Amino acid sequence: MAGDIVPIELGITDGNAFTLWAPRWRDGDDEWEAFLGLDEDLYAFPSVAELVGFVRTDDDNDLADHPAWKTVTGLAAAELIPAPERSYDLIGVPELASEDPSPEVVAELEDVLEIVRIIGEVCEIVTITKFFNGNPILGAVTTGTRNFEGRDGQDFWVRIGRLIAKHWDDVVDAVDDVITTPAVDKNATEVAEEELEAAASAEDEDEPDSDDDIGDDDVDDDVEGASAGAAGAGVAAVAIGTSADSDDADDEHDDEDFWSSVGIDPIKIVTTDGEYLTLRCYLDDDPVFLGDEGKIFVFTSARALTRFVAENSDHELGEVSTFDEVQVAATDGSLEIDVYDENVYVLPGIDEDIADGPRRMDRKQLELAVELLTDAADFADDDSVTEALGSTTPLGWFVDYTTHPDPKRLAPSPPFENEAEAWQALEHDFEARLTKK
Repeated sequence: MAGDIVPIELGITDGNAFTLWAPRWRDGDDEWEAFLGLDEDLYAFPSVAELVGFVRTDDDNDLADHPAWKTVTGLAAAELIPAPERSYDLIGVPELASEDPSPEVVAELEDVLEIVRIIGEVCEIVTITKFFNGNPILGAVTTGTRNFEGRDGQDFWVRIGRLIAKHWDDVVDAVDDVITTPAVDKNATEVAEEELEAAASAEDEDEPDSDDDIGDDDVDDDVEGASAGAAGAGVAAVAIGTSADSDDADDEHDDEDFWSSVGIDPIKIVTTDGEYLTLRCYLDDDPVFLGDEGKIFVFTSARALTRFVAENSDHELGEVSTFDEVQVAATDGSLEIDVYDENVYVLPGIDEDIADGPRRMDRKQLELAVELLTDAADFADDDSVTEALGSTTPLGWFVDYTTHPDPKRLAPSPPFENEAEAWQALEHDFEARLTKK
């Protein structure tokens, strides 16, 4: 998402308002985050058409210098309709916090709290920053429902609800105060309204009246029409399953069965130098990579990895009993290198996020990175990563707090430059273990 500009909807006192949000992006050595607005004002509009009209006719705003701004100004009007997950009902937060803490409720509350917190930071709203900084228990919402299980968890959820009920009106008032609706060119708004109406009509025409109206002979036509209509409207289309889709699903299932049966996984590693593929398995919980003597062999393409596997077994993974099956599949051309999400490790940017503090971390990305660096060090019989991430070190405390947040614990205190530098050292040591083939 970083580097994009996304439309969002805010439910505020005066009703729903539409604006644009640019999640963090980098410009040289600087990092930015912004909303559509100018100086201290956050621009928001009562309709998507007015938002579109403004975007197309006004460059005097804080997003005009964003690298994606020119792209946004050329989008179809329907592409600036916020996705459902980008709709944030600020007014309904107290009611939401009074409901039972189901996964859906907690996830929705987390999303609204996060966007309000970001608004507070970007617009420098003291009321909002004090609300979040002074009430660390709100961080419990980011961990899902596990903090709200059992009797103690229910009491904890009630405490959060009471806290929100007491202060949320002040938070909403503070957001209301920074929102401004500037004048919009009337002709531009009318053009946008016509585009939105045309897109909505096209979408309605592409949708069948009922499932009973779709015959076997009409499936392909309906799928094609729905896809084309959705593309024009800038929304996602739901494809109807076909025999080809089923075949693809079967192939993916077969690939998954193969890798599961041999107990070896393809993994992808993204570093500052590029993206690499390799293989890894676990023997008695000990990681074994495609490599030797602590070095990990990595490849820039699935073809290169497959060719190497077919021609070489003189490495530590070659000692695994099921490697022969992988080598046979690589030799006969049936081997598919499919990497699942849980085996994709992205390292760039983590050090910068650490410098920004725990709240800005992508917890899942950090967890995976820690797993990779720890596995690689264990493979080399090196204790340096374990020691660096020990609970008594500043980096270890930071990582543990971020990956296992607990509002009852004291949060790490900024600045975090030392922790970021310590992480950079771990990344450097890891990259030194990679041997490109």
